[in-house]
Amino acid sequence: MFENVQTAPADPILGLTELFKADPNPDKINLSVGVYQDATGKTPVLKTVKEAEKRILEQENSKGYLPMTGEPVYCAQVQELLFGEGHEIITSKRAATAQCPGGTGALRVAGDYLVKLHPGAKIWLSNPTWANHNTIFEAAGLTCEKYSYRDPQTNGLDFTAMCESIKTIPSGDIILLHGCCHNPTGIDPTPEQWAQLGDLLAERGILPLVDFAYQGLADGVEEDRAGLLELTKKVKQMLICSSFSKNFGLYRERTGALTVVADNPDQAGTVMSQVKLRIRYNYSNPPSHGGQIVAVVLSDKQLRAQWLEEVADIRNRINEMRHLFVKTLKEKGVTQDFSSIIEQRGMFSFSGLTKEQVDRLREEYSIYIVGSGRINVAGMTPSNMDRLCEAIKAVL
Repeated sequence: MFENVQTAPADPILGLTELFKADPNPDKINLSVGVYQDATGKTPVLKTVKEAEKRILEQENSKGYLPMTGEPVYCAQVQELLFGEGHEIITSKRAATAQCPGGTGALRVAGDYLVKLHPGAKIWLSNPTWANHNTIFEAAGLTCEKYSYRDPQTNGLDFTAMCESIKTIPSGDIILLHGCCHNPTGIDPTPEQWAQLGDLLAERGILPLVDFAYQGLADGVEEDRAGLLELTKKVKQMLICSSFSKNFGLYRERTGALTVVADNPDQAGTVMSQVKLRIRYNYSNPPSHGGQIVAVVLSDKQLRAQWLEEVADIRNRINEMRHLFVKTLKEKGVTQDFSSIIEQRGMFSFSGLTKEQVDRLREEYSIYIVGSGRINVAGMTPSNMDRLCEAIKAVL
């Protein structure tokens, strides 16, 4: 049966990583895949994660299956991180959370739920969005549409065009919003704009699905939930997909969650019962280790405070690289305006580089950037910045 199977195309992001690994150039630079690197170019294990793992190793006494929705302590900590301690959604028990294998797993479970329980509904994605959003939802059977987001002239948010697009979305459809650190642009709405979006979505009867993969990497763990909290004031029902790959560095542990926010506890429980079926048909129950780490750190006041400091270190290093990148390009005489990159947040930015320029950077300089021109700012270091900016100047 396998004789006529053809080789599948490489993933546009992970495929670049394979090319990068095979590149013999000792000065190669990878700005493609969304993984944080420190100033030495390494992806570190957080000290709080190491401490939590020690405690888990000492105390763990079973490798039995978790429930379909995962560890209850983990799910409770996810909700507190999303909404804040004592938030009305938590105290009224209007939310239900399922532990999932990464943010990607949460998105797929949400897609499977939407296809089955809301047939005919389409999902609307920002233009542009993370490349894998389309493939995840199309694989689940959803039809994907686009709404306006980025202004190519200013490399900022075109909020007017965004709102006009949303006004065309039919009632009962779903809109995917990036909770913060928009991937791939790094452009986020202001809290005031989030409030306007909430009014618009409530008026239109559109269900928000918030992809919240980078909490803590924009302005702070508490600050980064501002947009989500504005939405909750206006919209009673939503889905939230969250991840601890970036803010805990748990990339390979696949630690995420799908949270349902409903009108009341009974409704939340009913929706979660359907989510559990999708989980059972897919992977039965989630992996334990990453969730245990998160639960241990967030449940311990001292570890939690230390973790917040580690997240701040990650955030500050990324922001420093944004400033150094723009400064170095100017010093090298590059006249194209890259200043908008300083205003953006999170690991990613749209560089404005064309596909032809990106190809030249890879072929001539062993610098790997996604074809859209999206760059992972966290892949920049003080030691590779000069070479990077010289190469960009050459292809410009």
